[in-house]
Amino acid sequence: MTTEAVSHLGVVVDEFLISREFAYGRKDSGGSDVEHFVVELPGEKKLKTGVLLTAGTHGLRLEAFVCRQPDENHEGVYRWILKRNRRLYGMAYTLDNSGDIYLVGRHSAESINADELDRLLGQALEAADGDFNVLLEIGFATSIRREWAWRVSRGESLNNLKVFEHLIREEDLSGDGAAADSQGGELANIAEPTDRELFGSIEG
Repeated sequence: MTTEAVSHLGVVVDEFLISREFAYGRKDSGGSDVEHFVVELPGEKKLKTGVLLTAGTHGLRLEAFVCRQPDENHEGVYRWILKRNRRLYGMAYTLDNSGDIYLVGRHSAESINADELDRLLGQALEAADGDFNVLLEIGFATSIRREWAWRVSRGESLNNLKVFEHLIREEDLSGDGAAADSQGGELANIAEPTDRELFGSIEG
């Protein structure tokens, strides 16, 4: 694909994002052979999902950060995401070199139009947001218990943890046990990517 073709694909993406009123920005890679768009998709279980769209010489690549490397039960998490891949459209779960979990898709320039972009971003959001609590429950149960205990010990709200109440043991409900070892905010760290995690593929 020529630089001109890359530019045309970038225009298709840009016009789509503007027409749908997405919150997005551009990321400069220092070269003319690719264009990067960073889109923020609002969710419910996962408050937001960042998607990196790269228009390059081989078409369009989409990459969405889902969550950090599981703390535990890695086999259970990997089994679940591999089975989930069978039902995804245009994207699949994968891991980066750190073991963090992403959704990735690659598509030819010829296949990309507004309707296809709508389907692909819809799939990214449906999976990243819809699967988020399941991945937390399978791979971060101990972190959930620590967060619960920490909030109980400080009188903090448990509203957004209620979905995990079935994981909580008696010592967590009382505020004892794991609270002493927790500083709180663990679950937010699991969900939010750093610039390296969101933009790492630009440099690498």
